[in-house]
Amino acid sequence: MTDPDVYGSLFDLSGKRAVVIGAGSGIGEAGARALAAHGAEVLCADLSEDAAKAVALDITNSGGSAATAMVDVGERASVENVLESFGSIDILVTTPAINVRKRLLDLSEKEAERVLALNLMGTFRTIKAAGRSMLASGGGSIIAISSIRSQVVEPGQGMYAATKAGVLQMIRTLAAELGPDGVRANALAPGVVETPLTEQIKSHPEWYNAYAAKGALGRWAQPIEMAGPIVFLASDAASYVTGSLLVVDGGWLAVDGRFTPPL
Repeated sequence: MTDPDVYGSLFDLSGKRAVVIGAGSGIGEAGARALAAHGAEVLCADLSEDAAKAVALDITNSGGSAATAMVDVGERASVENVLESFGSIDILVTTPAINVRKRLLDLSEKEAERVLALNLMGTFRTIKAAGRSMLASGGGSIIAISSIRSQVVEPGQGMYAATKAGVLQMIRTLAAELGPDGVRANALAPGVVETPLTEQIKSHPEWYNAYAAKGALGRWAQPIEMAGPIVFLASDAASYVTGSLLVVDGGWLAVDGRFTPPL
């Protein structure tokens, strides 16, 4: 018979050490705050060290444990140095991404390479470094932010969608390769979330409202709504979850088309 106390501790991250890359804002910030609230010691890493420091300070002022680091996922040495300086890692959350909204035929090679360099290669560097660390310590949970664009596309997001599909496939491969050693790897697929990455859409009410209407819930998500799924994937509650894409999209992928027929 299972000890009843086990169920109460499924989401307890006490004693766990987490690195959140992109913790200075958006989904990364929400993830860092949530992991700390559930007991993890969190390293808030971001290209903007000032933004990361503000989040870490707020976490510590609220009774949590947080440190800060500046990291550039475009540089392998930067990623490796940050992870090595933190020591053993139980949880990695990596979020950085950019988008250039242009039709593929109008996208320059330089623009395409910039999206590929950050979204795909940046994620590759972080999950590789974290995977090696977790392999050495005997386990851990890697969480990479993919997107609903790994599953469905629209004009102007071809390269972004390609990188998010690539992130998912890298995560699945990592799950297969490191699973026997106790390392889990999963991807999170948010729908439309109000973050700095989607800020330009808010200035176009028609565009913003159309996205809100597409999902079953009829609204955009706030970053905090990604926090629960991140904690789940990081915790023992997801001990048998690996190689998965956890979709958190307010029903976007479930709703067929952009027109509600008269019924």
